[in-house]
Amino acid sequence: MAAFLHDLAQIFQHPYVAVIFLAALAFDYVNGFHDAANSIATVVGTRVLRPFQAVCWAAWWNFAAAWFFGLYVANTVATWVHPEFVTVDVIFAGLVGAIIWDLITWFIGLPTSSSHALLGGFGGAAIAYAGTWSGVLHTAKVVVTVQFIVLAPLIGLGLGLLFMTLLLWALRRVAPIKVDRSFRVVQLGSAAAYSLGHGANDAQKTMGIIAALLYASIWQKDQAAFAAGKMQFPFWIVLACQLAIALGTLAGGWRIVKTMGLKITKLHPHSGVCAETAAAISLFTSSALGIPVSTTHVITGAIVGVGSVQRMSAVRWGVARSVIWAWVLTIPCSGLVAVCVFWVISAIRALAG
Repeated sequence: MAAFLHDLAQIFQHPYVAVIFLAALAFDYVNGFHDAANSIATVVGTRVLRPFQAVCWAAWWNFAAAWFFGLYVANTVATWVHPEFVTVDVIFAGLVGAIIWDLITWFIGLPTSSSHALLGGFGGAAIAYAGTWSGVLHTAKVVVTVQFIVLAPLIGLGLGLLFMTLLLWALRRVAPIKVDRSFRVVQLGSAAAYSLGHGANDAQKTMGIIAALLYASIWQKDQAAFAAGKMQFPFWIVLACQLAIALGTLAGGWRIVKTMGLKITKLHPHSGVCAETAAAISLFTSSALGIPVSTTHVITGAIVGVGSVQRMSAVRWGVARSVIWAWVLTIPCSGLVAVCVFWVISAIRALAG
């Protein structure tokens, strides 16, 4: 408790840093709010849980992820931009750009990636600060992240299709009504696993931004660890980020639930279990490898995978196509918004000083 109070006192001694710290937690909340659909869409779409029950279940497992995973994704996000281009203005502009893009896509009901919005905003603001894109971002981390824009949904799709195929073969002689009755219970476990993976991967992105903020402003003594991507920071920051994303999930993003759970394909409890299990395995693996994947991409791919086992026409490809376009546009659009925000901050500084 003493360390927690000391750290908070340090943060709030610098009002601008405190505002950005709170903005980061606000982004984490919006992330949970925006991505609540990912955590609960399948369990709501199959009518295993009512919406309020589903968000409570998902929120708890979002928070519980604090005790199950390391800080690999947080370190990847914190070092997405080379340290010499990380300033408090860059971080603030990146956060605001990501929040604005998340709210726009939430309003129109598109399940875009909050993760990629944050990375796009952070990178865009850093490029605006540097005045050039050359040498600003860690190329290897950018390449892996962009690759997983394609790979993450394909992995989810492949696992979802595989699990669904194996399950249908194994239960081919069981009456459908018995299958659904049994899998209504099983789906509680798969939904919990997916929400655990969601909390692990997504909350760590905000932890990474907060770590970058504190290393750039207050924790000057450990710059070598920051540059090497081997940061350690107090557990209270982990708890704060997990709590923020859990509260956001609890608030729910109902517009996107409709798209994810009902519009892409018709789900049953057994297909919901396959989709959530496929997505959870993908998220556990990527979190262990430190890859900041999109939970939205993973669960959408898994839902398409289980739907296509029934027949290709069971998937509403028009809806899936609009979702894919939103994925492609997220990083550049959030980056452009962050560039504009950075210019506004710079203009205000120029007028004030």
